[in-house]
Amino acid sequence: MRSISAVIFAVGWLATPAGAQSTEDLLAASRAASAELVQQLSAELKKELTRGGPESAIRVCRDMAPQIAGNLSRQSGARIARVSLKTRNPLLGTPDAWEQKVLAGFDRRAAGEDPQSLEHWETVSEPQGRYFRYMKAIPVQPLCLTCHGTEDTLAPAVKQMLDSDYPHDRARGYTPGQIRGAVTVKRPVD
Repeated sequence: MRSISAVIFAVGWLATPAGAQSTEDLLAASRAASAELVQQLSAELKKELTRGGPESAIRVCRDMAPQIAGNLSRQSGARIARVSLKTRNPLLGTPDAWEQKVLAGFDRRAAGEDPQSLEHWETVSEPQGRYFRYMKAIPVQPLCLTCHGTEDTLAPAVKQMLDSDYPHDRARGYTPGQIRGAVTVKRPVD
């Protein structure tokens, strides 16, 4: 049901000019888009883990995650992506300066706050214009450790596939509760 309401909200969001939207509207739409990305990606990961094991799930993050983010970006008119300070694929997951600052803040805050609740938003002026920016932390869950855990916990086949597919991989060594990265939403405003 969440998917349908998120799509309905996104369609309503598109119909309203960006300059006419309140911060509350932009925040609600950003939260919905972020939740939709996480929900779709989690569903695909779980399906592939069951069907083909961790090696199959790696393909989901490599191939399907960018497609899901791209589809949601086109639907919403915002840029929606996943970023991390420790990227697996530097071409797709490297944060810009604003995102780096927010991610570093999430890392600090995760020590004393519930990592599931970490989010940040603001309207910023950049050389290209004004944007409403939103980020929602992605805390490491037990499922994530299959491919993002410590070297001694990763299965040999997983290590081999990661080494092959991601020669510059820095996204290993995590433990539950750490911040893996964040969903980022960037929408132009007037």
